[in-house]
Amino acid sequence: MSGSDKDTKLEGTEKVLDKRTTLLRPPEPDANKAPIENTVEVTPLAVLGPDIFTNTRPLWLPPGARGVYGGAVIAQSLAAAQLTVQDHFLVHSCHCYFLLAGSATIPIMYHVERVRDGRSFATRTVQARQKGNCIFTTTISFVRENSGGAKQIQHAAALPDVEMPDPSWDTEGDALWDRAGPFKSRRIELKDADARPDQRKARQWHRCRGQISAAGGHQAHLNALAYVSDSYFIGTVSRIHRLWRLGLTPEQVAELPDAEGDKMRQFLEFEGMGSRLEDWAGRPRVGMLVSLDHSIYFHEPKRVRADEWMFSEMESPWSGDGRGLVMQRIYAADGTLLASCVQEGVVRLQQDEAERGSKI
Repeated sequence: MSGSDKDTKLEGTEKVLDKRTTLLRPPEPDANKAPIENTVEVTPLAVLGPDIFTNTRPLWLPPGARGVYGGAVIAQSLAAAQLTVQDHFLVHSCHCYFLLAGSATIPIMYHVERVRDGRSFATRTVQARQKGNCIFTTTISFVRENSGGAKQIQHAAALPDVEMPDPSWDTEGDALWDRAGPFKSRRIELKDADARPDQRKARQWHRCRGQISAAGGHQAHLNALAYVSDSYFIGTVSRIHRLWRLGLTPEQVAELPDAEGDKMRQFLEFEGMGSRLEDWAGRPRVGMLVSLDHSIYFHEPKRVRADEWMFSEMESPWSGDGRGLVMQRIYAADGTLLASCVQEGVVRLQQDEAERGSKI
């Protein structure tokens, strides 16, 4: 085969792969599993080498986002790492960095490195790559179950005084933009809205749709928690500062036909921001909102039940220099503190024309 023939064949292969959002043909969703299990499933690629995985199904690109939903990449990295440790080792922390926006049209390759296997702890690093570029990296630590000894110290923050889940929540209708996702979420409540920004809190209840399968086990529940931990996270900074986040201005939304305008107002109401457009006139507008890093501390891995209602409370102790920091606690409905999360992200206001052009 001549050099030009090889080039032509390679170019044709690249064009075909560019149209594939998964490396292998995605299987039909398993009806015996919860939707979240299908969403975060990874496939081993032993033919390429040990501890290499890829996304089994296409990834979600949120409307208006620069890249795929970060929670899915976190969850799939955790799912891949869990496949390289023994079942009696439970994840207790992961520390992640988002390096590049992930494309929804290119498969992701997850490369797991077995950094250390000790008696009590095991460490893995995972690099998520697209076309050879590292778009995301995380270090994940696992602890051997019941390795803390018979004598222990224990304490945990208590579940705040909040409205508790009601059976009607499971059957009530979903918002238009929230119907296709693997999680069902309640409206965000902004507490202490008149206090200083660092004292305001965003609260929300989540649960995954369906029931997580017995085959998925506790790992599936942990993957699901990792997935939802990135939901509405860095957006907390925009909520406590009442920043306008929609692409259209409040004046343009007011001029939309009734159906479209109502959808926009419902979105604002769901986000806990208030739907009165006149209250938004003249408010600062978000220019860029992007996650930079994300840490999760799993306190009670075996008590996570992602197919039951979980409560999230988020607050931001600081923002400045185009960045914001958010802290989150995730509780079970019985009051168990399941996880604590920290995230920093780019939070830039829309600038005048002469000030635009800044990139990450």
